[in-house]
Amino acid sequence: MSTIVAFEKEIKLQPSFVQNFVSQKQLSIPKQKQAIFCGTGDSFVSALLAEAFSDFRARALDPLDSLKNKKLAKNKDLYLISISGNTVSNINLAKTVKNTIAITAHKQSRLVSACKKSILLQYPNSGIFTAGSISFLASALTCISLVSKIKIQSVSKIYKKAEIQCRKIRLRGKIFLLGNIHTFPVAMFGAAKLYEVPGLDAHYERIEQFSHMGLFSAKKGDTVIIFEEKNKYNSKLASNLKKYGLHVVRLNPSTRNIQETVLFFIFVSEFIALFHAKKKNQKDCFFVTAKNLRKASSSMIY
Repeated sequence: MSTIVAFEKEIKLQPSFVQNFVSQKQLSIPKQKQAIFCGTGDSFVSALLAEAFSDFRARALDPLDSLKNKKLAKNKDLYLISISGNTVSNINLAKTVKNTIAITAHKQSRLVSACKKSILLQYPNSGIFTAGSISFLASALTCISLVSKIKIQSVSKIYKKAEIQCRKIRLRGKIFLLGNIHTFPVAMFGAAKLYEVPGLDAHYERIEQFSHMGLFSAKKGDTVIIFEEKNKYNSKLASNLKKYGLHVVRLNPSTRNIQETVLFFIFVSEFIALFHAKKKNQKDCFFVTAKNLRKASSSMIY
């Protein structure tokens, strides 16, 4: 099985996984104020989602930042997110804090050994090394459920809407993914999938900040994808960007439930990367074939 086929297979497993997802016991408001979520890569996105869905009572921190400033996590409950459980920054951070909880898929990992408690992620997968999708969703929902009650309905409809809308998307030039308070983390995830799967030049930014910063690196023909339901502000933004010659993509989650909206854009992030790779007849994810880059990455991560 190729890694692109494996990626697609794991995407297809997600609607059933969400429907059967078992939430964690929600933390009380005082405990949320004591909580810090740390992770790297996709796991940092899960940490940011926990922060957003807690109404910023909980904090999301980069583990290396926390290691360099140990006061940040002092007397806090530290939730360390790592699918593999072998991310060295998380492990080193766990050794410096008293109250630590590992969120990982691997019970025998070094992170679990370094932490006082653990939350084990369970999800089906293809059994093939590929870009993260269902593993990320498992960590994201777990983190969200610790700070907010999960209220997601009609998962199959959300999934199908994302699939149908993404089949129409044509990526051109440099890709900019824009998000809001809850979808900015997903825009980061979406950029990561575009790096990992088709190997594209992608960038993520908050919707407001884009007009102040990222826009000035854009060229005519580049693609801007807005991870937010249509509203007055982003309609004006889209109109102005189109006048400049940018290709603007807006997708419609058709729900006012913010958790369902986030789930929709998680599916969108994966489908955009998958469909673009398939159009290019890729057999393997870019990060799998980019062995020297992966070696450099692994030498820092593990």
